[in-house]
Amino acid sequence: MNALGEVGLLKIDLLGLKTLTVIDQAKKLINQRYHRTIDTFPLDDRRTYQMLSAGNGFGIFQLESAGMRDLLRKTSPTVFEDIIAILALYRPGPLGSGMVDNFITGKKHPGKIHYDHPVLKEILLSTHGIILYQEQVMEIVHRLGNFTLAESDLFRRAMGKKIPEIMEENREHFIKGGHKNGLSEKIAEKIFAQIVKFAGYGFNKSHSAGYATISYQTAYLKANYPLEFMAALLNSETGNSDKIVEYTQESERMHIWILPPCIEESFAYFTVFGNDIRFGMAAIKNVGFLAIESIINAREKGGNFKDLFDFCRRVDLRLVNRKVLESLIKAGAFDLFRLHRSQLMALIPYALQTAGSYQEDERRGQNTLFGDSGATVKFRMPGEITALPEWSEPEILAGEREVLGFYLSGHPLGHYEKILTQFAKNTV
Repeated sequence: MNALGEVGLLKIDLLGLKTLTVIDQAKKLINQRYHRTIDTFPLDDRRTYQMLSAGNGFGIFQLESAGMRDLLRKTSPTVFEDIIAILALYRPGPLGSGMVDNFITGKKHPGKIHYDHPVLKEILLSTHGIILYQEQVMEIVHRLGNFTLAESDLFRRAMGKKIPEIMEENREHFIKGGHKNGLSEKIAEKIFAQIVKFAGYGFNKSHSAGYATISYQTAYLKANYPLEFMAALLNSETGNSDKIVEYTQESERMHIWILPPCIEESFAYFTVFGNDIRFGMAAIKNVGFLAIESIINAREKGGNFKDLFDFCRRVDLRLVNRKVLESLIKAGAFDLFRLHRSQLMALIPYALQTAGSYQEDERRGQNTLFGDSGATVKFRMPGEITALPEWSEPEILAGEREVLGFYLSGHPLGHYEKILTQFAKNTV
């Protein structure tokens, strides 16, 4: 394989790697929930095409930009060939050349397409009358211009360079070959002029088909298994708060709610929880995987946590340190204890000191103040902490943004939403 081909394949691999991971994880989640293995993706799925035709490309490989979603709405794909074509059309050349409009018109009104030769109809039917792919050019000059396959490939390469002498030689070759196939010189000239016009916009169909395959698979999963797909998609962007916000909003638009993190129910990654998705602890700043593993092991071994003291007593405080606790509190992961976040934050020194002493004694094999039933001991909150008021809403939201990268339980401008919508011209 030549160097150019190797670079092309490498580009596809790098672009699609994260998406292939999303597809694989979504399939595993589907199998866990429905005991169903997704081995193939039927290319005639009605839900998938309906979703894409509505411009719903968020999270879909190569189809989630605003411009691409607009193109999806305009073209309304109904078959896999349409997706291949859309990916080839969404480039500066075709977008500014009128090819997109011709494609849309041809798709909606196939009777208006005029083909100068029956062979052209065979070659251009899937692209509704427009020359879109390099492979189409090669087939046209081969079948109508009597180019050999090798000459067709050389012509494909020469088109991009547009060297006048070479183009003139190929024009004469095409007209002579066309004459042998019954083409008049006028029609042959016309077809060759269309090919030359196309020269700057041609795209390799095999590349576009490779992209389209991944695009379709992600679209199929989103249309048919939205919960599992969105969970996998969110996991692929752990650490990218901007994308987490986008996909959280998209989930809510799909009536899938992203439940806040919870030390009793969250795992490292986003997980399907009933008809919703539970926030993953790995997406919380300062909470590492070893700390998460300690939390999960503790609850699997000893059941639900009773309070912050019980939590600290059972986890490994060498991993779940003060910084981790502060981040979990700000993220709302301890809200199930029905204490203010301000109170939980103030309790951290007491919890760490008491639980730390217990763990140290346990490591030494000494009896502790808990005895054999330490888990049943109740802690009394100091009076000054009991009287602490909750943080203000701006403080709570600021804490969430600090550790999550965005606001989870509300928005600082939430109270002004009605006023803003009266004056705002754009919601983006």
